[in-house]
Amino acid sequence: MKADAVLLLSFGGPEAPYDVMPFLRRVVAGRGVPDARLQVVERHYQAFGGRSPINDENRALRSALQDELARRDRPLRVYWGNRFWHPLLADTARTMRDDGVQNALVFATSAFGSFSGCRAYQRDLDGVDGPAFHKLRPFSGQPGFLEAVTAEAAEARRALGPNPRLIFTAHSIPRGMAATSPYVEQLQTACAEVASRLGMTEWRLAWQSRSGPPQVPWLEPDICDVLRELPEDSEVLLVPIGFVSDHMEVDWDLDTEAAAAAAGSGVTLARAQTPGRHPAFVGMAADLIEAALDGGEVAAPCASDCCPAPRR
Repeated sequence: MKADAVLLLSFGGPEAPYDVMPFLRRVVAGRGVPDARLQVVERHYQAFGGRSPINDENRALRSALQDELARRDRPLRVYWGNRFWHPLLADTARTMRDDGVQNALVFATSAFGSFSGCRAYQRDLDGVDGPAFHKLRPFSGQPGFLEAVTAEAAEARRALGPNPRLIFTAHSIPRGMAATSPYVEQLQTACAEVASRLGMTEWRLAWQSRSGPPQVPWLEPDICDVLRELPEDSEVLLVPIGFVSDHMEVDWDLDTEAAAAAAGSGVTLARAQTPGRHPAFVGMAADLIEAALDGGEVAAPCASDCCPAPRR
């Protein structure tokens, strides 16, 4: 297909202490979440100066992707927009339209299919005034993604002994949402592939970052519970395979809460970096874009029935 530009579409995050509550309110708009609950999450951000790393990660990814496309003689301009914080998708879409962009490929920083990780991005794209957007599919099975995750895990493993336990993590979601999407299956497939590449036959998948009312069942077990149940003196290679970049749900939920749970149980923890700046990851994004430009199936937008909203 013919495309004039690429849109890097991400979640977004606050960049200053006074951004945090407005950002959180935007994320939960329409869900009836009280400010008292948001203030708990706000403290997590304020512990890191009120700034999420995610925007800096995306700035670096946009620059690297644009450079890689130029190196491949695909000199497309790469724009960047977020779902929940500046630069907001609607603003970026208007800029693209004003710049004369008519058709844009969309690389969303979400590897696995679920309503919140796939369909919600497509819904937001459908709701803005701008060029025609063509969203690339989630990329959990792409070799470059798996290569980047494996490389970061192998680097973290260097800090441990020869036989650590391998635990992957991903964002927990409501069981109702999981039942309508390929999320768990895709994660299990990706985890098995990375474990094989690491030469490790045993692994498990745990969940993190649960939110929402306690009466709604979410995927379990939580990573902190898993770490607390391990024998003392265990070594764990922790791989946040469900996250493309380090952001608050990695910095707080893993590097703060999970690290504390491990220390309290006498467990040595080595956490792999997320893959978003790794050259293999950047190359994978460029591969998807090139394939779309050349008419590959990855250019097809999400099907109308993919990852539907969970039944209430």
